This record gives sequence, C-alpha cells and structure tokens, in this order.
Amino acid sequence: MQMIRWRKRVAAFIPMLMLAALMLTAAGSLIVVPSQAKAETATDIGTAVYVVPVKQTVESGLKAFLERAYKEAEEAKAERVILVINTFGGQVTSAEEIGELIRKSSVPTTAYVESKAVSAGTYIALNADSIIMEPHSMIGSASVVNGSGDLIQNPKIISHWVSAMSEAAKMNGRNPDVAAAMVDPDIVLKLPEIGRDKAKGQILSLSADEAVKLGYAEHQAGSVQEALKLMGLENRRVVDIEPSLAEKVSRFLVNPYVMTALLVLGIAGVALEMILPGFGVPGIVGILSFGLYFFGHYIAGFAGMESVVLCIVGFAFLVIEVFIPSFGILGILGSIALVAGVVTASADPMNAFISLVVALVLAVIILYFVIRKYKTKGIWNKFILREKLTTEQGYVSADSKVNWLGQEGVAVTPLRPAGTAQIGDQRIDVVTAGEFIASGKPVKVVKAEGTWVVVKEV
Repeated sequence: MQMIRWRKRVAAFIPMLMLAALMLTAAGSLIVVPSQAKAETATDIGTAVYVVPVKQTVESGLKAFLERAYKEAEEAKAERVILVINTFGGQVTSAEEIGELIRKSSVPTTAYVESKAVSAGTYIALNADSIIMEPHSMIGSASVVNGSGDLIQNPKIISHWVSAMSEAAKMNGRNPDVAAAMVDPDIVLKLPEIGRDKAKGQILSLSADEAVKLGYAEHQAGSVQEALKLMGLENRRVVDIEPSLAEKVSRFLVNPYVMTALLVLGIAGVALEMILPGFGVPGIVGILSFGLYFFGHYIAGFAGMESVVLCIVGFAFLVIEVFIPSFGILGILGSIALVAGVVTASADPMNAFISLVVALVLAVIILYFVIRKYKTKGIWNKFILREKLTTEQGYVSADSKVNWLGQEGVAVTPLRPAGTAQIGDQRIDVVTAGEFIASGKPVKVVKAEGTWVVVKEV
C-alpha cells in the first residue's frame, strides 16, 4: 500500500517535466521563427540597413535581443545597423557586454539618440562608429548609482567606469575628458566650445547642439529617415528589428523582483504539494512558477538545458527523500542541485543566490501559516498517532478495582508491604500503607485507585 502511494506521489511530478519541455520548445519557436522570417526578406545582400530599438532599461534581456539583431544583420551582410537609443540607462555590466557586441560586429553601427541616452545608454552610444542626435535630445549623466538612485562613492567602481567611458570615447576620436566628466563629479573641465564649464560636484550632460560642437555627435536629425539621408543611405532597404513576443515576456520575467516572486511561488507551491495530499493548485502554481523562471532566462540566453536538468534532479531527490529516508543525503544533494540550477540560469549568479535566499525565507513563512491552518491534513499525520483512547470513547486501559473497596479477605502471602490476598473467590495483588502483615491474617480493602489495592489488618 505504501509503495502505491509513493508511486502516485512521484508520478504527480511528471507533469513538471512535461511542462518544462513544452515551455522550452515554445521558447525556441517564438524566438527562432521571427529571425528566419527576417532573414528570408534580406534578398538584397549588402544594401539593407537594420534599425534596432534600444528603448528600455539596459539589462541582460536587452543584450540577448541585440545579439539576435546583430546576428541577423551580419548574416544578411547589412550595410549598417542603426541603434535608436532612448533610455535612462541601467546595469553597467550589461552595458559593457553590449558595447563589446557593437565593437566586435562586422557591421558598422550608428547610434541615433532619440530624446535621451543617459548613463549606460551613453556608453552604448559611444561604442558606435557615429552618433546622430535628435534636436533637443541629450546625452551624458553617466554616474554610477545604486538601486535607490543614490550616487555610488566607491573609488574602484568610479575609476573603472571612468576608464570604460574614456576608452569608448577615444576609440572613435572623441575627447575622453568629456566622457570622464559625465561620470566623476569631482572632475573640473573647461568647455569653451559650448560656452560653459563643468564644475566640481556636477555630472556633465550635453544637449544635441553641445554634443555636435564637442565632436560627440556628427549630426542632428529629426528622424531615422533624415539620419539615413545625412549618411547617404536614403535609398537602402530598411529592416526594422523588433523584439519577439518571447523576448518581451523574457524581459519581464528576468526582472529581479519578478524573478524573486516566481521563486517564492515555486518553492512554496512545490513544498505544499509534497506535504499536502493530492496534486492540486499548489503543485500547479509551483511548477508554472519554476517553468516561467527558466523560460525567461532561457530566452534571455542565460539558462541552458543543464540548468533545467539540475533543477529537475534536485526536485526528484527531495521527493524521494520524503518517502525513502537516506539520512539526509538525498535531501542535501537535492538542495544543492536545485540551488545550482537556479543560480546557473541567471546572468548574475550572486543576485540569483540572494533572490533564492529571500524567496526561501518568504516561502518558509508562507508554509508556516498554511501548515498551521491545515495541520490535520499534512503528510506528517501518516506517521503520528493523534487519536486518544479515552474512557468516554469506550476504551478501558485496565480492570477497575473500585468494587473491592470495603471488602475483607485473608493475606495469602506476607505483605512486606506488597503481596497477595484472597478476597472473595479471587486472589489479587495488594499493598499495605507500609506496615507488615503476616500471611493468614485477616485484611480489609481501605483504598482502590487505578491498579492499586491498599489493605490493612483487621
């Protein structure tokens, strides 16, 4: 019977494997089909201009999208890639990876600043071969800030970012001091070309007019079409690359807050399914949450099949540990595999680990309240005897001796103080209050309590 229950509960987790496989298959189709469609339209090899939007927070999902866009442009031997930048910035690490992608591409890049290219967006623009800005747009303000928007004062971080910005500027013949002034508030810089100076405590940003005067932009243009005309590419075929549905969903799912919420629901849901009978809502929610977590990171290009396999193996070990005790070995191995799967699926393993710890704490809190409410339905009740065998329910633990009270008999053995007495037609074990009574002496029952029968000599 126990084996049948064990098989049923393990079989309940088979849908998790199927769901993960379906999600990864759907992910591949959603991201590959649009790419093939675009590639098939590029019939005029070398005469196309690829226009790619950068109108979001600079993060890992954007990098994955740009990798696909540049791959398509290179396969089609496009003449140029135009990055339409309109962003407040984002992660420094993602910006550096995108900058490297731009530099290594065989297709030249022009950054068209639409409205703003702030912080990490400035760095992306500086890595382009040329910059064209929309009138009244701005570029700069590239200081390093934390998640709350406060300036980071760590000298090592500032020095690294100043160096990265300066090198990106020098690469295309721009003044590196101007790029450094966009990062470090302590830099003082005279800028007679634009009629103002950069004072200490300020972060430099440039308008479109100022950027052209300082050589940080080649032209101003009111639209991408006007920018193409300025570059002599107005007769080229324009291919607009847009994020696929899967990539849009992925950007949402890899958000740190969304990622943590998915881990909370995943851990709590699967744990509840393991300790509460039946495969119901908690298990479905948990599986879907973990599936969405790996789906988002797979599309973003961070998670491979090895991460999914580690997660599934981890769950399998944890489930087996519940029914086949292994002195904690399978539980430890399962936990390690689960943590490794979640961490390796993320672009930043440390952030993923922190999210996992936070999710685990929140999941434990959720489990505590749910278990308190449904404490009589958990799997642990299979191993705990909760029924009380009371007299009211008809259970009698021993024969009652109350009916012997007041009756007289004879000590069959010496009572020292325990022994045997003949009372009526039965021999029973008795005790005295402490005194010695020789055998054959008459005795009387003076107290009967539970299994104790107390006598005294008559």
